[in-house]
Amino acid sequence: MPAAGRPDKLRLGVLASGRGSNLQAIIDAIEAGSLQAEIALVLSNKQDAVALERASKHRIDAVFLDPKPFKDRPDFREAYDRAILEVLTKHGVELIVLAGYMKIVTPVLIKAYENRMMNIHPSLLPSFPGLDVQNKALDWGVKISGCTVHFVTEGVDEGPIIIQAAVPVLDGATADALAARILEQ
Repeated sequence: MPAAGRPDKLRLGVLASGRGSNLQAIIDAIEAGSLQAEIALVLSNKQDAVALERASKHRIDAVFLDPKPFKDRPDFREAYDRAILEVLTKHGVELIVLAGYMKIVTPVLIKAYENRMMNIHPSLLPSFPGLDVQNKALDWGVKISGCTVHFVTEGVDEGPIIIQAAVPVLDGATADALAARILEQ
């Protein structure tokens, strides 16, 4: 949130790899006036990400940054994140939101946006970091799952927790059904 008395809004950069449902929730909150920010940029590593379409529909700069040209480099991940950093800087991004971004970010981005990069994760961290978390939750037989927003650090899904929402796991739940209920939060 912008500092008190600050005339402009906090400039967000949203990194997304998929359908952009969390991006849409952020857009909706901004348009409703409950979030005092503006999305300066939506960037994706996937050319067909629906998140890019959502951004364009709302007249938000949408950028596909192709990771393929970086694949042959020994420092592939860092080189790609340096390219992302250039785009973020060009757009004046102050805070990064990883909203369904399916890549692990490197220290290149983490250090440049220390304590200014947040991730939305579909489990109650520290339980079930990484991928396929609803199946993990069901396999373990948990009775409560949920989602977490946390600051990004160099450990995968290990950063300080900002907020969490709990979702009861219903009897006979499938991973897809649980994921849909968590997404609502």
